[in-house]
Amino acid sequence: MANEIKRLNMKDLESNRDEFLSELYTGLKEYGFVVLRDHKINRNKLDRAYALLQELFNLPLETKLKYDSGEGGRRGYVAFGRENARGNPHADLKEFWHVGQDLTPASDYFREYPENVWPEEIPEFEEFFKGFYHDLESLGKTVLEALGEVMGLEKNFFRAMVTDGNSICRLLHYPALKNLDTKNAMRAAAHADINLLTLLVGATDSGLELLDKDGNWMPVESNEDEIVLDTGDMMSRLTNDVLPSTVHRVVNPANQERSRYSMPFFLHPHSNASLNCLPKCAGPGGSKYPPITAGEFLDQRLVEIGLTKS
Repeated sequence: MANEIKRLNMKDLESNRDEFLSELYTGLKEYGFVVLRDHKINRNKLDRAYALLQELFNLPLETKLKYDSGEGGRRGYVAFGRENARGNPHADLKEFWHVGQDLTPASDYFREYPENVWPEEIPEFEEFFKGFYHDLESLGKTVLEALGEVMGLEKNFFRAMVTDGNSICRLLHYPALKNLDTKNAMRAAAHADINLLTLLVGATDSGLELLDKDGNWMPVESNEDEIVLDTGDMMSRLTNDVLPSTVHRVVNPANQERSRYSMPFFLHPHSNASLNCLPKCAGPGGSKYPPITAGEFLDQRLVEIGLTKS
């Protein structure tokens, strides 16, 4: 195994499709991570997104707390120290805001998913992040369809799963660490993602590391024009760990004076989607995991990370 995360150019999906599909699949199989270039979300939009993030998190705490939706962190604001990694008693050093699916009454999930919460202090925020959410969701669907093709699945298998999915764009702020107690906590302790795929828009600072198959922590480097893609627990269940959900973390930096911002997009299926092992991934030993729906699995994990109560 080459000690390197694969870097893929999305343009090759059209011009050099077979090689792109092979590299995507083997990259995710080896590390659970790849880096995407030329993904068509332009730099001006990314810069504007980060400017709006800074404006959001610079609001007074009492203002931000107005936008705690009361929905277990599923929409709106989640305060600093609220979330912990699964199995870790120490809260992560972060605050965040969740933007979710914006459905019409025609959707079966219109009443099931919480409504979005928008900060009235930033008039541009709602329109911008609705569009940004759509851009990332569209990219995620394109990657999923490519994975489905190389895995020999029906053409619309993944698209059907994630249409009206409970996907989340998480707008993250890791505050400067000066004057914070970092003895037992880090910006994001070791964890695996819950969902099918995560698209992480290039963060404003380094710190992301993955745990490789040899048990070593490996930095995941990307620039502001690239998107880091990783597979989550739902994908590992579907594929019987053929495409693994790789543990990763965000370590505390040496510079204690600087904040870090990032915008992961967690691509989820709709709540009724089955996460049962794909027959072609079962192998001689059969499925490693019992049957469960995406909604049931998400509810379990939100309890485990401290966002909802059992």
